[in-house]
Amino acid sequence: MPRALLPLLAALLLASPAAGRPAESARVSVAAAANLAYVIDALHAGFGRFAPEVKVTSALGPTGGLFAQISHGAPFDVFLSADVDTPRALVGRGGGDAASLRVFATGRLVMWTTRTDVDLADLGTAALHPRVARIALAQPATAPYGRAAQAALERAGIGEKARPRLVFGDSLTQTVQFVETGAADLGLVALSAVKSPRLAGRGVWREISPREHPGVSLDHAVVLTSRGATNPAARRYLEFLASEAARKILREAGYATPP
Repeated sequence: MPRALLPLLAALLLASPAAGRPAESARVSVAAAANLAYVIDALHAGFGRFAPEVKVTSALGPTGGLFAQISHGAPFDVFLSADVDTPRALVGRGGGDAASLRVFATGRLVMWTTRTDVDLADLGTAALHPRVARIALAQPATAPYGRAAQAALERAGIGEKARPRLVFGDSLTQTVQFVETGAADLGLVALSAVKSPRLAGRGVWREISPREHPGVSLDHAVVLTSRGATNPAARRYLEFLASEAARKILREAGYATPP
């Protein structure tokens, strides 16, 4: 090629639509348990600072429902579960990466009411209070917080007496809405919900200790799906969850974090 044409060719390349086009950004898709609705935006903002080159999207739902979606091929890379057994089951079915499974947070159960005439000193007394006609909890079949709430009622010795008053939310988020709107007089929900900016200061709450729901752990585990195991951006998300920045966000939202 004549040397005189080289500058012209360079100019044409620079002017072409492909020239200088940035590479498509890395992406990670997260399936998160519904109770994480109150902290997921803060986590994603923190991840944005940790890995600004990665675009993250998320979907929220009950842990059991998300398990079913992933098992049927939903395109998620990371599964943030409200328990350990469900991601472990996903690994057992070949849908998750065993080496990536780890506990990243522990949830805390509270009883919460927006009423001013219900004493929360004791779960049994509160649940059977004459002014408490409806007690909201998440569906135990799909939500670990629902299983913990049910276990707490049994442990208090009021499982049968409270049964006619129970109303079940499809997820923890819906359960919180029942109490917030007055559709339920008392709710057994996540501490992260009542500490959220939107609900902080609404009503009163008391924490239910893990001893009060024996046999039901609220350890939250993360696992890479089989799809996510091949996505470097998904592994970056796991790195972030283990960072002190993420742990601080979770603690401020009402979770405990592992050492």
